[in-house]
Amino acid sequence: MKNKHKFSSLFIIVAFLTLFLTGCSNNSSSTAKKSSNNQITVNYTLKQGKKTVSDKSVKIPKKKAKVITGLKKAWKVQETKGFITSIDGKKQNPKKKIYWTYTINGKWATKGADKQAVANKDKVKFTLDKVK
Repeated sequence: MKNKHKFSSLFIIVAFLTLFLTGCSNNSSSTAKKSSNNQITVNYTLKQGKKTVSDKSVKIPKKKAKVITGLKKAWKVQETKGFITSIDGKKQNPKKKIYWTYTINGKWATKGADKQAVANKDKVKFTLDKVK
């Protein structure tokens, strides 16, 4: 009878530990899924004329999914009212009509970088070149 009681106690302890550890592992994996669901990845390309000078994929929060968010995360940026004036020390030159312009997925942007929304896997290309 004593062996049967020990076996029952051992079974209860093992069952409890199994349920406890399973509950802990499921909780941490759902937290990881939630944090990855709150971010998007955007590909940024910087060009100077026709030459590509930099290309980066940047993770940004969905809530702040604007062009400027990822740009500032990856490079040193100067801007005026949402319009980019310098990226990593490469400045526009209004006297020579050289400006930073950008496209999203091959289409010209219609808003400043601080207002333009981006989605997961978007491709943003900034080009420093003469505007005609």
